[in-house]
Amino acid sequence: MPGKHAQTGQAGHMAEIPLPLPDDPVATFAALRERMPAPVWLDGAAGGRYSIMSAAPRGQLVSRAGRTRWIPGGVEATDAVMPEAAGDLGTGDPLSLLDAHLGDGPAGMAPFAGGAIGYFGYELGRRLQGQTPADAGMPEMAVGLYDWALVIDHRAGRAWLAGEPPPGLTGWLQRGPRAEPDRWQAESDVDATPGFDGYARAFDRVQRYLHAGDCYQINLARRLQAAFSGDPLGVYADFRGRAGGPFAAYLDLPGGPILSGSPERFLQLRDGMVETCPIKGTRRREADPRRDAAVRAALQASAKDRAENVMIVDLLRNDLGRGCETGSVTVPRLFALESFATVHHMVSVVTGRLGPGRGAADLLRDCLPGGSITGAPKSRAMEIIDELEAGPRGVYCGAIGYIGHDGAMDTNIAIRTLTAREGWLDYRAGGGVVVDSRARAEFDETESKAVAFRRLVEGAQPTLLQSSNGAALV
Repeated sequence: MPGKHAQTGQAGHMAEIPLPLPDDPVATFAALRERMPAPVWLDGAAGGRYSIMSAAPRGQLVSRAGRTRWIPGGVEATDAVMPEAAGDLGTGDPLSLLDAHLGDGPAGMAPFAGGAIGYFGYELGRRLQGQTPADAGMPEMAVGLYDWALVIDHRAGRAWLAGEPPPGLTGWLQRGPRAEPDRWQAESDVDATPGFDGYARAFDRVQRYLHAGDCYQINLARRLQAAFSGDPLGVYADFRGRAGGPFAAYLDLPGGPILSGSPERFLQLRDGMVETCPIKGTRRREADPRRDAAVRAALQASAKDRAENVMIVDLLRNDLGRGCETGSVTVPRLFALESFATVHHMVSVVTGRLGPGRGAADLLRDCLPGGSITGAPKSRAMEIIDELEAGPRGVYCGAIGYIGHDGAMDTNIAIRTLTAREGWLDYRAGGGVVVDSRARAEFDETESKAVAFRRLVEGAQPTLLQSSNGAALV
């Protein structure tokens, strides 16, 4: 159904209350977490323009097993048990239900001054594609409806409070509150499945599908886990320093905490213009500058990576074309290289103008999950992924971000993303496989994408000290 918050291009102004620029966003968010429930942080410090923090939502929309529930306020809820106050909204399209809960507001200077912040899982994408998703052990969608936001503009070097904050919050934030995350430690080494032999068997099966003409490209992922204890925000504070991308996030919502270091924008919508920035093509960075430059040049020149990138660009042009004005979908940037802490990526940009009467929920419905992490054609690639991967993806390869009351949206592709739940850190890493791929090279690419997670766990192992008689002391 057409979104009632369709972009019109008309802009208004929202009140902005200046705040001190946080010198340590982790300390600011930790203080916010201590004061209010259900805190969320869209963290753009590592190369992004804005960061957005909020907490204490009016309510949460949580979808699982085909049903959506409304949870008033920031009430605690487990993945399986909802509080008695939760209202069952039935089996309708979760994005339509979300659209109905969003208000109407003018576009302002702030990127976000109230609306929905949360995640849209990969399994929600499967449902929207007409497939039956498996139970990933967490909601398919969880968003909070927030009335205010602390916004940090990293480019301009300023911060402000937007929306309608609760009483007392403005003065408290103007005093520059600080807190520290509690400590955490890894309780095991990283367990990665499948290993190379199991991956090679799945890779061979993918090759048979590719040669049979089922698909042109299939994204195949591996799962990495490690036991941990302590504070998930402490985990994120370490992780963002190792893997932080411009679309990072920390969400304390049902199914979480969710910790993302994503480098990839999925969908941005503002003033009717849509932008998506697919990543396809990755190389692991080298410590030596000359070798790193050679790696970068090799990626730029790779015919295979360029071909993969074009396949996904074409898929996204098709996805955007479903809801954008005819002739408006263009590719202003193709095969650009972007460098991050552990990898180089090949990134393209696809844009379009959303058609009349359509809004953010419609755009998500057309495009979720992102083509860069499924393959092409999308629906068949997803069926093969379900067959070959060890279990449901959950939030991985879904999307994290916001939809404002003004109809604006910005979301990431939830890669470089982990959950910190029930004593386990869960991380995934994958890559696109095409007919001229090689199993060892593709396996090594998943390891390149897992470098930050492995270093995170290794850096949090308990230190072993040797006593005078040789016994190990922790």
